[in-house]
Amino acid sequence: MVAINQARRALVARILEGEGKASHAQRRAAFDNAGLTDPLSTLIDKVARHAYKITDENIAGARASGLSEDQIFEVVVCAAIGQATRQHETALAALKGRDQEGTACASRFSIAAMVSALESCSR
Repeated sequence: MVAINQARRALVARILEGEGKASHAQRRAAFDNAGLTDPLSTLIDKVARHAYKITDENIAGARASGLSEDQIFEVVVCAAIGQATRQHETALAALKGRDQEGTACASRFSIAAMVSALESCSR
């Protein structure tokens, strides 16, 4: 598990702090799914919450806002990894019997509690 955690931390550090065409601030905002303006915020929110709803128009809107194909790719990857990170952390907390605020949960290994925690992370 330690190797997986190290690899995950290295991945997050690379996408947020490494070289890229998108600015560090854009990548962080996409990772956090916060602080972006339309049309980019619409695209990033769809990546994080409803990827199957992304349309060509969403990509075209991001391109029309001045982003290059490389920048769009980078922020989309950051958004996807950011959402996966939030879901991973929520699942681990549920398995440990804690909610996002660190409060002990009544049903420590309840699948229903884990699903509910993951759903709350997606809102």
